[in-house]
Amino acid sequence: MPPGADTPEMERHQNSVTRTPLNSVVVQRRSKSKSYRLSYRSCLGATSRLCFTPALTARRLNTSRRAPKSHNITEKVNPEKLALLVKTEWQLSYVSPLYQFRHTQLKSYSRQLSAFIAAEKQQGLAVEVEGPQKTFRVSFSLVQGMAESDDDAETVLIQIHSKPLFARQDEPQRPVWSGWLTCINGNPDYLRSLPKDFICLPLFGSSGAEALTTLVKSWFQQFFDCCFGPLEISHTCLQWLMALWTNCHTESSIQHLKMIWTLPVVPPLQVTYTVNSEDAWELWSSVRKEKEKENKAGEMAKDEEENSIDIEEVTGFMQGLKSHFYRHFRLDLSAGSLDQVSTALGSAKYKGRIKISNSRYMITTLTLLTECALLKMPI
Repeated sequence: MPPGADTPEMERHQNSVTRTPLNSVVVQRRSKSKSYRLSYRSCLGATSRLCFTPALTARRLNTSRRAPKSHNITEKVNPEKLALLVKTEWQLSYVSPLYQFRHTQLKSYSRQLSAFIAAEKQQGLAVEVEGPQKTFRVSFSLVQGMAESDDDAETVLIQIHSKPLFARQDEPQRPVWSGWLTCINGNPDYLRSLPKDFICLPLFGSSGAEALTTLVKSWFQQFFDCCFGPLEISHTCLQWLMALWTNCHTESSIQHLKMIWTLPVVPPLQVTYTVNSEDAWELWSSVRKEKEKENKAGEMAKDEEENSIDIEEVTGFMQGLKSHFYRHFRLDLSAGSLDQVSTALGSAKYKGRIKISNSRYMITTLTLLTECALLKMPI
């Protein structure tokens, strides 16, 4: 049965354990002119096996992935730190492997980044954030319990605190910027190919003033010979998120499935397409049943069939939604671009903004985004 309770709105517009070596290494400030690519070559030589890593040569998303399962992540992760990650919209970037980054040196990094921001501010390079600020205090901390495999490095949380210039002396500093670096279920072939001096935390999220984001990235690039780049959430990734979140409906109601499309007309036409959760689930279930029939015909193992989702199911689900919309409104969404998807479990935008609203499915979402970040890194 196709979705029947969708409501279109259209408007025209003009626009655990520390996973780094235990031997502490104090990272010295490296030459600004030394590039990430040069540091790789100097450490690995011209015949580096990184050049032949499958993760770098087969640059496409997986066509099959495990169906999401509910994780009571609060049993493993500090609830206070988890609360900082959930229900905040993050701007995503990818970051190349960090040279000589050590999880055992986080206190030192806190002091170094604080001093770096103060020096840049003194030179007039750091713009004021939410009005004049006295000083900035930086804190690096470990978010243990999120790593899913032995090859994943533990997640690192960064916070910048400050208080207004004319604040009372007893007034506490408040957070003005937050960020994190993570690797969840990273490609094992790629991670194992890295030499021991490189730590891979490819997914970077930030929330706060862009000026502070720029400073944090600049500090990482200078101290760890890495590079950052924007991480868009592609049309295919948005479709995967729709399918994965809808698959969770029986355990945690998605409440709605909302899509925002942009059609290439003049001026651009923006279409908001909202589907009732039960209708979305019914369509998704029908797509899954079709796969089950095919698998039985092919004598596949039942457990394997139930625990995986294939790209054919994702595209079938999307095609069903688009066909239903066309029957009612005579608009072919295939001609446009999918810019945003959202459910009660989270929201994602093509421009690289993600909000995770339910911690039970955070691992599923971050696994997909980690894969996207690894594929975006320069070869």
